[in-house]
Amino acid sequence: MEKYSEETIIEKASRNTEGWYMRLLRWREQHLPERSFVVILAIIIGVASGLAAVLLKFLIGTISDLVNSVADASQANFYYLVFPILGIFLTGIYVRYVVRDNISHGVTRVLYAIAQKKSRLKFYNMYASLASSSVTIGCGGSVGAEGPIVFTGAAIGSNLGQAFRLSPHMLMMLVGCGAAAGIAGIFKAPIAGVLFTVEVLMLDLTAGSVMPLMMASVAGATVAYVFTGYNVEFFFTQSEMFYASRIPYVVLLGVFCGLISVYFTKMIEVMERMFGRISHPRYRFLLGSILLSVLIFVFPPLFGEGYESINSLLNGDVENIFNNSLFYDMRSNVGATILLVGALCLMKVFATSATNGGGGVGGTFAPSLYVGCMAGFFFAYTINSMGVVDPSMPLSTKNFALVGMAGVMAGVMHAPLMAIFLTAEMTGGYALFLPLLIVAAISYGTSRLFSNYSIYTKRLALQGELLTHQKDKTVLTLLKMDSVIETDFIPVHPEMSLKEMVDVISQSRRNLFPVTDENGQMLGIVLLDDIRNIMFRPDLYRRMHVKRFMSMPPAKVEVGTPMDKVMKMFDNTGAWNLPVVENGRYVGFVSKSKIFNSYRQVLKHYSYD
Repeated sequence: MEKYSEETIIEKASRNTEGWYMRLLRWREQHLPERSFVVILAIIIGVASGLAAVLLKFLIGTISDLVNSVADASQANFYYLVFPILGIFLTGIYVRYVVRDNISHGVTRVLYAIAQKKSRLKFYNMYASLASSSVTIGCGGSVGAEGPIVFTGAAIGSNLGQAFRLSPHMLMMLVGCGAAAGIAGIFKAPIAGVLFTVEVLMLDLTAGSVMPLMMASVAGATVAYVFTGYNVEFFFTQSEMFYASRIPYVVLLGVFCGLISVYFTKMIEVMERMFGRISHPRYRFLLGSILLSVLIFVFPPLFGEGYESINSLLNGDVENIFNNSLFYDMRSNVGATILLVGALCLMKVFATSATNGGGGVGGTFAPSLYVGCMAGFFFAYTINSMGVVDPSMPLSTKNFALVGMAGVMAGVMHAPLMAIFLTAEMTGGYALFLPLLIVAAISYGTSRLFSNYSIYTKRLALQGELLTHQKDKTVLTLLKMDSVIETDFIPVHPEMSLKEMVDVISQSRRNLFPVTDENGQMLGIVLLDDIRNIMFRPDLYRRMHVKRFMSMPPAKVEVGTPMDKVMKMFDNTGAWNLPVVENGRYVGFVSKSKIFNSYRQVLKHYSYD
């Protein structure tokens, strides 16, 4: 009796909860139009993502301070050989046995979710990246927190939208709002948050999307200001004016940053392929963690995000990058400074790849800022040391370090506007807007000469799973082969007589018939027009067989072929219908008319205006 009563109470509570939830959904549908409701949700998402960004920075700072509390700035510290390995190990255990999912490359996974999963992200994505990346970075992992916070913010937006059962295009908008708020909160850069969504996630900035994105981004930045103060992310004071005579050097810096960004992207790809060829996670962990710990021991500025080194160069305190290292006694040597900064610029990519390849969780956002700062400083410091410019008016290493941040970021991410505004908002360096524009534009252009895709989008572009600002490509990417395959064609066999073929035609509403063998292998097709002149000749019914009048299709479409490639096959062959096969076995047909109808439906469904 007690058990029955307990079960009744639980069932009743469940019904009451479900009833309350359904009443809330109905009230929203009756009183709040979807687009107005999205603006309200955008603010909520912005606040939640901003809080997540503040929490992530606090966790990273706390763990990092504990690790570095035993450091001695005047000598090498052997604990750098231990803590990075420990951080990757703990992260790997958490991801492998608790999360049980691959949560690395957060920005790429958000792009994939938008393109392939109708912007649906799992509930655990709202916290998994926070926990894992804070341990990875806090213990020395040479990656950034921006990828994880983008993943977290996007997951917050996705899950909140799913809870209110919003349409797919509104769900996509909320994913963008969460990502924008995450960037705005982690960097205190609301404009950059919006531009990140537009340039990197490639969501269109339209009349229907600009308000939710702005509200979410402003809310995320406001939360960060409230909890961490109104100071900028990187302290920068412009002590040297920028003169027009420096523009030729700025142009050269743009080209230099573009080449560095190409190096950064290519080496990331090479290292990812290397780690990808190692099948066992234990060996990936050993290789990645050992490589990372050795690099950090030799070059301590590679520890963590590297923001302390960036601040040092932006404030002219170059000697600080020699702290905790084997080279501390060489901090006043010009040649040693050039070599160290150059080495840091080149080695950062290996430290970042080793962190992620070994099982750590983090992004490539902060590493691109770090490399850009080092590249800008290296460029100006080297030119000054060579005596190319007047010693009484040397190039400002501080200014060039700041501008270099925007240059490499623009080249790596193919997002010049975001790089410009993010650098300006993070540092307060608005007085350097002209060189920021020049360097970002030239670096982006240089990078595009080598690749049409950013470090985030190339993985998906190679698989045909990338959404872009080009409507045709975007809609074709959203279209799936399964949704356009037609299977109401009656297969025939090579040994069938013309009489049997005519009987099949009488039962079909199609004028096209696939020819298959007993195992379902596609052998050819029969077009009704091709046999129209003989199908009414009874004298040929027994003597003529399908194998005599069947023909080969102009092309075959393999299951899983991206839709843009399918359309190219239609254009190249001039066909209206093409057979779909899977390892040679007949599956169905895909037609232009079906694709066009589906295209119009998807375009209407995902249009914001």
